[in-house]
Amino acid sequence: MSALSVTAPALADLRIEPGLPVVVSPRAGVDLSLADAAPLLHSIVAESLERAGGVRFTGFRVESIEAFQQFAASFGDPLIGYEFASTPRSQVEGAVYTSTEYPPHRSIPLHNEQSYTREWPMRIWFHCALAARAGGATPIADSRAVYRALGPALVERFAKRELLYVRNFGQGLDLPWQNAFGTDDPREVERICAARGIACAWRDSDDGELLLRTEERCQAVARHPRTGDMVWFNQANLFHLSALDDDMQEALVDAVGLENVPRNVFYGDGAPLEADALAEIRAVLDEKRIAFPWLTGDVLMLDNMLTAHARDPFEGPRRVVVAMAQSYREAR
Repeated sequence: MSALSVTAPALADLRIEPGLPVVVSPRAGVDLSLADAAPLLHSIVAESLERAGGVRFTGFRVESIEAFQQFAASFGDPLIGYEFASTPRSQVEGAVYTSTEYPPHRSIPLHNEQSYTREWPMRIWFHCALAARAGGATPIADSRAVYRALGPALVERFAKRELLYVRNFGQGLDLPWQNAFGTDDPREVERICAARGIACAWRDSDDGELLLRTEERCQAVARHPRTGDMVWFNQANLFHLSALDDDMQEALVDAVGLENVPRNVFYGDGAPLEADALAEIRAVLDEKRIAFPWLTGDVLMLDNMLTAHARDPFEGPRRVVVAMAQSYREAR
């Protein structure tokens, strides 16, 4: 608030711009921290998040990563850990993690968080603690619009046949299974897999490393439990070997064999996905992509089922951290 004001912040102190994302900011001349505005922002989120799919808070003071964590937790749901990881991340503080730690020159395609499993967070927050010098946006896309834009025959086929995600951990190529499962005990891994309905198998590498392979059959589409909307909800475009450039594909297959590449995805019965289907999915995702430049201090809150997210390449230092809540498992 302004230096002369001693009243609690009011709706009139805020500017709200509709769209995806809804953009909420203090009006000109109003100085507000995210904590000061939290009660107001809760009501805005309650009214608009599941309608729009995402809300961006910009122009508010966010004093620290802890302040961001407290803001995410203030919505009333315990923040959850990043389990059964598919990408490298580091725990920053409490239940706040770095965004995916890929090299800056690489992009990350649009995806819904943990849609390669049968349990996922319904809420996800991103906080830009430091905006990159160039690039580094977190593009988003409306998963309802993606579902509607894809050919009905493709959607019906994927919905009926589902998807089988195959992962080969370690090998110096992907996350070690110890990192993904948070344990170095193979029996604990087997317990976790059994509880989640994941098939797992062990093998020894040529140099004696214990390697893990998992297979999990998951949804390709899903119905939002509160809005009832159907959404495109999978990571076929990201997990399929064709997500890598030709040289990388060839190098991986030469190194470990097609069956042992770090990740791949098939129809639920193990049949290969068609190249034209993947091309259509990627084209629709590109068409529905919405990007905006991060400003240091920004917070983006998404309904993880309604809105996918990505990452653009960037130059210079960049720090974007993530928190998640409301773990959900669809009844089958």
